[in-house]
Amino acid sequence: MNSRVKFWLLAGLPLPVLLFSLFVGPSEVVGPRDTADWIAGFLGLHIPGGKGNSDMVRLIMAQVRLPRILLSFLVGGSLSVTGIGLQALFRNPLVSSYILGLQSGSAFGAALALGTGWLPVQPAAFFFGLAAVGSSFFLARKNGVVSGVTLILSGIVVTGVFTALLTIVQFLTDPFKLQTIVHWTMGNLHTASWDKLAVTWHMMGAGILGLFLLRWRMNVLALGDDETRSVGLNPERQKALVLIFSSLAASAAVSVAGVISMVGLVVPHMVRMIMGADNRAGVPVCFTFGGSFLLMVDNISRTAASFEIPIGIFTTLIGGPFFIFLLKRTRVGWEM
Repeated sequence: MNSRVKFWLLAGLPLPVLLFSLFVGPSEVVGPRDTADWIAGFLGLHIPGGKGNSDMVRLIMAQVRLPRILLSFLVGGSLSVTGIGLQALFRNPLVSSYILGLQSGSAFGAALALGTGWLPVQPAAFFFGLAAVGSSFFLARKNGVVSGVTLILSGIVVTGVFTALLTIVQFLTDPFKLQTIVHWTMGNLHTASWDKLAVTWHMMGAGILGLFLLRWRMNVLALGDDETRSVGLNPERQKALVLIFSSLAASAAVSVAGVISMVGLVVPHMVRMIMGADNRAGVPVCFTFGGSFLLMVDNISRTAASFEIPIGIFTTLIGGPFFIFLLKRTRVGWEM
């Protein structure tokens, strides 16, 4: 299939996925017909005998399902774009925000804010997420070179340190606040609301937009520092920009949805297998495909059982076997 056709198919994927997700939910009050009536009413259409404008249907659709769908999509897109940005930055196809410690650092910052009550959640998550990634980078840097293996090992160490700090916060936190932190660290979107979307969309949007504007420079960074200098770019400055925008998007996503692992690793590889390694197409497709992917996983998490299962469990169950698959492959679609 032509690359342009693939691009537009994946770019348009969110439309049917978002529409389908509106019909998914455990509520017995709102059936498929009620959902269709509400969508028609939302679009300004009138269906005789439709119940889509009743108070209960409007409440469930507009205040429960719709904000959760939009937040799930935005979080999935943010984590996916962050993954492809960090992999290009560190020239390692097995790098993700989770492996580099960004999510554990953000988790510690957000948990500290939730436990103390006097720190704002989003800035705390952003600061400690950036600190975690920066620590992984500088620990792996030796003689101006960052080894891929050393980077992953540094990330594991940093992740362990921040996980230990998170455990200390949980141990010292009030039991009533502890329950909130534990549910949050498992990755959950059951508390999605317009308020949470309002305070995080601009941070995730800024990070995604920044990485989108830097997408062609990611191709150059993936070739090495010498190639980056040969085209007139400062590699350290470009790396700093990618790191800041990646940390901004991922930390904002983690602060509102908790720790959702593997998305930043799995989705970029899926996209590269379909589209190739060109980040000019990979970054926007990662956003649409990653958002659609997490939204479908969220649909499963809230309908697979009579109770809601944390979404982080499903992403790990999917990402774990896929990670093993990547390790067994000699080529992972990284070559330009």
